[in-house]
Amino acid sequence: MTADHTEKNNSILKIALNLACACIISGVIIALVYYFTADIAKQKQAELQNLALQSIVQEADKYTPIQGRPGCYTATKGGQVIAYIIPAESKGYAGPVKLLVAVGPDNKVIRYTIIESKETPGLGDKAAKPEFADQFAGKTADELKVNKDGGTIQAISGATITSRAVTRAVKNAVDEAASITKGGK
Repeated sequence: MTADHTEKNNSILKIALNLACACIISGVIIALVYYFTADIAKQKQAELQNLALQSIVQEADKYTPIQGRPGCYTATKGGQVIAYIIPAESKGYAGPVKLLVAVGPDNKVIRYTIIESKETPGLGDKAAKPEFADQFAGKTADELKVNKDGGTIQAISGATITSRAVTRAVKNAVDEAASITKGGK
C-alpha cells in the first residue's frame, strides 16, 4: 500500500467521523430544544384552539369537548348549550377546505370560520368573507345547496367548486350536530 493511498483512507475516515459528530451534536441540540419547548408549544396550541372557539361562538362562557367526537365541542352559556362547534372538511378547487362550524341546538347554522384553505386568491378565498359566509346563518341541512344545484346559497362567481366545497362541509357539520342532539354516535 502506498502512502498516498493510506493518506486518502485517513482523509475519508476523518470526514466520516466529522460528519457523524456533526449529526450527533445536531440531534442532541434538537432533542434539547424539543424537551424545553414541548410544553410551551402544547400550551400555545391550546390557547389557539380556545381563540378559534371563542371567535366562532363569542357569547359562550365555556367550551367542552364532546366525548367520542374528536374536535367537536359544546359551547355553553350559564349552563345551557348554545352551540355545537364541529370541524368539517371538503375538497375544494386547490385542496381541502377545513372549517369550524357553529351549529345551534335547533340544528341551524350560526356561522363558520375557515381554518385552512389553499383556494385561489381573489376567487376561492372569498368563501371566508361575510358576503358569502353570512348566507349560511339560520339555514338547516336541507337548505344547504348552492343555487346552481337548486339551493339557496349564492355561489361565488368564478369559484363554484369552492362554493360547493364550503357548502358541503357546512352541511356535513350540521348533520353531525343533528346526530349529537339525537344522542347518536
